[in-house]
Parts: sequence; C-alpha cells; structure tokens
Amino acid sequence: MMWEQGFLDSRQMAGAFQMLRSNDLVWSRLVHDYFLGERQPMNDLMAWNVDATRLPYRMHSEYLRDLFLGNDLSEGHFMAGDGPVALTDIHVPMFAVGTERDHVAPWRSVYKINLQVESEVTFVLTAGGHNAGIVSEPGHPNRSFRIAAMGANGHFHDPDHFYAEAQIKDGSWWPAWMGWLERHSGAPVSPPAMGAAGYPPLDDAPGTYVLME
Repeated sequence: MMWEQGFLDSRQMAGAFQMLRSNDLVWSRLVHDYFLGERQPMNDLMAWNVDATRLPYRMHSEYLRDLFLGNDLSEGHFMAGDGPVALTDIHVPMFAVGTERDHVAPWRSVYKINLQVESEVTFVLTAGGHNAGIVSEPGHPNRSFRIAAMGANGHFHDPDHFYAEAQIKDGSWWPAWMGWLERHSGAPVSPPAMGAAGYPPLDDAPGTYVLME
C-alpha cells in the first residue's frame, strides 16, 4: 500500500500501533464504548495521540527494515553519506529513557544502549507506557521513575540489577532531565530575533491560524 500511495497514511499508522496491543486499544474500547455505551471523555493525551502524521514510503520502509529488522545501527551497518554510523564514535554524555510498559520499545532493549556506546549514560526508567510514560508532566499524579548513571569507564550492570538497585523517585522525570541538561550545557543563549529582514512576524506564537475553524 505504501508503494502504491507513496506514503503510509496516518490512519494506517495508528491502526498498526493499535494492533500491537489489540486487547487494550481495540477490543476493550469497543466493549466499553459501543456495547456498554460508556464513551470515555477526551483528555489531553488522547487528543495529542489522535494528531497523527503520514510518512513517506521510502522513509518508513528504510526505518523498519534497516533499524528494526536488520538492526543496522547497533551493528555498525547503518549508512550515512559514504560510510556507516558507529555509536562508539559518540563521545558526549547521553540521557536515555525507557518506560516500564512500553509495547513498542521494551525498556530492557532500550537499556542495551549501555552496551553500544563508550560514553557516560544516564538511564531513566519511568512508570507508564509508550506515550504516558514519556508525556509525564510535573504535577501529574501516580508518576514515578528510576534513574542511574553509568560512567564511561564503569562496570556494566544488567537491567535487572539496575531495576533492583535504582531508587524509586516520585513524580515526573522531567525535572531530573532538566537538571541533567543544565549540568551539561553552557551559558544560556538568547534565541535569534524572529522574522527575516523586511518580513516582520505578524503575531506572537503560535499564531492566529490555530484559532481558525
């Protein structure tokens, strides 16, 4: 279908993700919304999740075949320009995030980044799933996370050891991320002025077009 259309439609993309967890995302919703007639009210995360996008067929095909099926990036076969990308060439600290109930990127697979790079990795495991675990703003109830840093010359700890030893912290992982960014960033830099020469901005962000029907 992608080759015929030239892209993967947003509804097809959403359907593919729903089938990964069909019991939770398809059948239970049909029973709750259709048979019982108890439609759940829309919340901010549900509204955000509906705002899908379509993907060019070549991009999506290479993404699935090279990065997922072939695992080319971790094996040093993923090409960029005239040569392959090697994760060991990254020599800056990294901040990696996994979620406990992620059905797309299981956190133990995400944790393998510690085996792929030689730089310092700060790993966060947050409560929630693929979406809710990441979109975990401060003040949201029932949020928690684990965090630990592994130095570039430190010993590897398997994921079960990390899970057992890393202290559980209540709340959103975002403040910990902001603190990490501040420690690894230079002095704040003011953004450049908006609007090209001769074309000043018409309105403040996000613009009046978002209010149009």
